Amino acid sequence: MPKINGNEIRPGNVLEHNDGLWAAVKVDHVKPGKGGAFAQVELRNLRNGSKLNERFRSADKVERVRLEQKDQQFLYESDGMLVFMDSETYEQIELPSELLGERRPFLQDGMTIVVEFYESEALNATLPQKVTCKIVETEPVVKGQTAANSFKPAILDNGVKVMVPPFIGQDEMIIVNTETMEYSERA
Repeated sequence: MPKINGNEIRPGNVLEHNDGLWAAVKVDHVKPGKGGAFAQVELRNLRNGSKLNERFRSADKVERVRLEQKDQQFLYESDGMLVFMDSETYEQIELPSELLGERRPFLQDGMTIVVEFYESEALNATLPQKVTCKIVETEPVVKGQTAANSFKPAILDNGVKVMVPPFIGQDEMIIVNTETMEYSERA
């Protein structure tokens, strides 16, 4: 695995540090008036989710880890575990549903997501950026209401509340951005 200098760490990098795998969440480069410059890095453990703040000087060497990304198809959920299948080898893996956090309701049957592996261990799962959902409950469309930035609450078929423009009605299909968890466009 390649070693990189402490000042080359970027957000999103996965590092092997203190016998664990850590993802760099935030990186601040600090140049104090006295002493050498360093990178103040906020790390998140990929196995247990704990956080750590660490300083890396430019002379410090850290192992950068490359994660293998595979497409996996969602099959079902059982006892808090999500079951996925590799679309090429048909192998099934189980991941805890907490891995997706608040984005869990957007996971739909048969959806293909990207799972990141380190050797044979699944560490992270990423949903598609845009997901199509159906609105089950919202206020009725009011004719003539064309205020530029007026949004109204709507409840989706997965139970998530989002704000939608006033022209969107009940039983319409919309596309939701899973990163920001906001309305994106009509489907």
